[in-house]
Amino acid sequence: MSAEKLITDHIDIWTSAVQAKSSSGRGSGKKRELYGIKKLRELILELAVRGKLVPQDPSDEPACELLNHEEITQRGLLKLGKGKILDLNRRISENEKRFVLPCGWEWTRLGKTIEVTGGSQPPKSKFVYEHREGYVRLVQIRDFKSDTNLTYVPQEFANRPFVETDIMIGRYGPPVFQILRGLSGTYNVALMKAELVGDSIHNDYLFWLLSEPFIQKLVTSESERTAGQSGVRKELIYDFVIALPPKQEQHRIVAKIDELMALCDQLEQQTEASLGAHQVLVETLLATLTNSQDATELMANWARISEHFDTLFTTEQSIDQLKQTILQLAVMGKLVSQDPNDEPAAKLLERIAEEKAQLVKEKKIKKQKALPPIAEDEKPFELPNGWEWCRFEDVVEIHSGITKGRKLAGRELKTIPYLSVANVQRGYLNLQNVKEIDLPVDELEKYAVEAGDLLITEGGDWDKVGRTAIWRTEAPYMAHQNHVFKARPYLSEQSEIWLGMYLNGPFARDYFAGSSKQTTNLASINKTQLRSCLIAVPPNGEKQRITMKVQELMDMCKLLQERIAVCQQTQFQFADAIVLNAL
Repeated sequence: MSAEKLITDHIDIWTSAVQAKSSSGRGSGKKRELYGIKKLRELILELAVRGKLVPQDPSDEPACELLNHEEITQRGLLKLGKGKILDLNRRISENEKRFVLPCGWEWTRLGKTIEVTGGSQPPKSKFVYEHREGYVRLVQIRDFKSDTNLTYVPQEFANRPFVETDIMIGRYGPPVFQILRGLSGTYNVALMKAELVGDSIHNDYLFWLLSEPFIQKLVTSESERTAGQSGVRKELIYDFVIALPPKQEQHRIVAKIDELMALCDQLEQQTEASLGAHQVLVETLLATLTNSQDATELMANWARISEHFDTLFTTEQSIDQLKQTILQLAVMGKLVSQDPNDEPAAKLLERIAEEKAQLVKEKKIKKQKALPPIAEDEKPFELPNGWEWCRFEDVVEIHSGITKGRKLAGRELKTIPYLSVANVQRGYLNLQNVKEIDLPVDELEKYAVEAGDLLITEGGDWDKVGRTAIWRTEAPYMAHQNHVFKARPYLSEQSEIWLGMYLNGPFARDYFAGSSKQTTNLASINKTQLRSCLIAVPPNGEKQRITMKVQELMDMCKLLQERIAVCQQTQFQFADAIVLNAL
């Protein structure tokens, strides 16, 4: 089957196999990966290096003649430093031959055809950050991703020149062994340049050869086993066995790769556009729910959405949007009907205020500085009858956590587990990797978390500030560090579930994002900002009905996500199977 037919016959698989990327922290780019198209690109390169992408031509000069050139025959023993010597002429074992060699091709070690030259590191004292006469650009790995923060060094320190067409190799990671080109200047120690030896290999063919999945996985895997920082060792590249095509066939292969990669680019653009349009459609339709003026309009809008439920909610992202909409409807009082017989929320707030005053009187808590009255422009929406606005501190006692690195000499200590920002996710706790710290015995009670405590993150990526989870006695003892606030409701009837729901909902998230201090893609809130966060308080009866409805709908969303995940895995397996069958 031709490569073109592989693409067209299975186009649904290539374009539908999409997965969400795991959060990568600072400055993460796209939130999804087009897995199918990624596998298609890998397949094209696998077919290319196996001689299955274009037909062989018996009139081509065989590759064995290319290897007879003097520059190549003279490359035998390579000195690698530290007394290491690599013999490029040693016999290629049968295990190193991965496939049946096409007619006219030849097995050889990559080191026979290329020379790899490491970069140099000029002193930082010579760096300048704008172009000057007599200065040359110093290129680093990051520059191939973002060509904005330019560095220049004096000409006399530019002893590793390269141009746009040169093939550069990322020596260190993550990820290691990136194959790069397109810039020029002098390169630093994190890069290496692959230079051709003789005329046996086409420069563009070498670029695609080094990008091919098998060598990528092998070199990356072996590099990551080295001690210290992962780094590509030259001998891994030199010793790699390649199937060398005739020179004329290399030209045909490169032309075909360029053609097929352009098709992949088109597929990628169309798929991204389709997914983007789908996301906008979901957002627009869900907005009709939150903008509904009353229950009748809400039900009418929901009826329109439910008619197309199976086509709207087909991705993990669309389910996440649905979950946020459910929370928004819940905290706005639009998810269940109001009951005039419910006790108004004002009565609950009175009881909480009385309890708080009693605790202050008994000196069990300190009296906090009064927060300013709630202004009209602070209120993000109009409350239903019976609801009230309050500030977060009106209904909870807020505590900061353990500060690491304190001097504790002479105090009786106990090693205890503690919750960090990484453990507190939105709506749940991740206890896979709980760290420990030495804590003075007389502070164990102060920093302990109890059942029903709300745990709220102080900082992180700007969209993750204020992440809230509830402690449910998952361990006999647990503390919290100072980047995780602990909030304990004064009365159990206030419901930590409602508070967690509100803090994880869109209005509190917008408040935290707007109030937080942001630097280099990171953000943080302080205790005063958390104290001041507005909370909508419904009547107790309605609160219970809302909580039950939210749980019911979230369970449905979880089931949908599980089914989507199963479908995605099936699509990935189809893509993998097509690749395997094509080789």
